[in-house]
Amino acid sequence: MKYVYPAIFTAEEGNILVSVPDLPGLHTFGSNMADAIYMVQDAIEMWLWDAENKGEAIPPASSHSTIARKHTSPSKIVSMVAADTNEYRRQNDTRAVKKTLSIPAWLNHQAETANAPFSQILQQGLKEYLHIAQ
Repeated sequence: MKYVYPAIFTAEEGNILVSVPDLPGLHTFGSNMADAIYMVQDAIEMWLWDAENKGEAIPPASSHSTIARKHTSPSKIVSMVAADTNEYRRQNDTRAVKKTLSIPAWLNHQAETANAPFSQILQQGLKEYLHIAQ
């Protein structure tokens, strides 16, 4: 699902603090505005993804003007932040997915004889191939 929520960005002590009033407990920060936007988008996606997974109600988003009227000051900016829980799920879902693949019989025999952990080897190989450091 795609969502858009207003976020309050507050400059304080060299950081940008961010809160999302519509999502209880959602606060984060960044070292600059780009970092703060990245962090709050990630936090919103994680918050909503968790609520979706638990079957909890998703709070409706307030309008930009409603939040801006309540939080106006020189050190604060209210901006809408987009979040995509489908994309977040694709990038962060750690559930195992069954894949069918083919390898030569001789290689399968040697691997089984050596008690090779097929899934682990495939995961490691894919991470190396895709240059993923984890």
